[in-house]
Amino acid sequence: VLYKESVGTGTPTPVTPELERAKRNQEICSSVLYKENIGKATPTPVTPEMERVKRNQEIISSVLYKENVGKVTPTPVTPEMERVKRNQEIISSVLYKENVGQATPTPVTPEMERVKRTQEQISSVAYREGLGKATPSPVTPEMERVKRNQEQISSVLYKEHMAKGTPTPLTPEMERAKRNQENISSVLYSDSFRKQVQGKAAYVLDTPEMRRVRETQKHISTVKYHEDFEKSKGSFTPVVTDPITERVKKNMQDFSDISYRGIQRRVVEMERKRVDQDQENLTG
Repeated sequence: VLYKESVGTGTPTPVTPELERAKRNQEICSSVLYKENIGKATPTPVTPEMERVKRNQEIISSVLYKENVGKVTPTPVTPEMERVKRNQEIISSVLYKENVGQATPTPVTPEMERVKRTQEQISSVAYREGLGKATPSPVTPEMERVKRNQEQISSVLYKEHMAKGTPTPLTPEMERAKRNQENISSVLYSDSFRKQVQGKAAYVLDTPEMRRVRETQKHISTVKYHEDFEKSKGSFTPVVTDPITERVKKNMQDFSDISYRGIQRRVVEMERKRVDQDQENLTG
């Protein structure tokens, strides 16, 4: 108060562009000097104790904020307020659309699609690289119980807010319309699949992480195959022996002996010699 009493009356000066420029320069200089005066800091790791203190501080701040909020008088939402609210939303939408200029649509080329997919994959890889290491916490029975209770409470509250509905009978006409709708949806899905997906290859970046996962998967598959083989090794499947099976087995054994010993070839040669000898006897 004493400071203000000693200050006399001043003459207001207009804010010129030169004053605006000087003010902005002064703010930039102040920001630069402030950053120069800040020394180097030593980063400290975020320990579980610090996390607990941070959560407690947030809870205390929330409680104090709610205590400082005074009592208010609720006002009913009248039809007039609803009408004004809808009109305001419509006016905001109209003004927003009026400020939007005219744009020139560009066709989506295959090159643009390829660049878009590549950008999404790069973003996914960069996002995963930025993730730090986390400490997994075991899921205890108490946590499972709290989770189930929370789901049940949410389900009960959701059902309490639902109004009562009027059941309608399921007529043959409704069944027919439902089946027709399913058929139409299936046809449209198949058409879109053939136009967009079928015959097109998906490009995936061959990163070192993907190569490592692929090699690990191969090793796991090999280990599983050998494990199943070792378990099944030495076991056999019993087969019922009947006369037909015995006859087929004997015939296969005979065929194998003939092929192995060359008996069939000698029989053919002896038969040819016999035919030649018969011809010579007839001509002689």
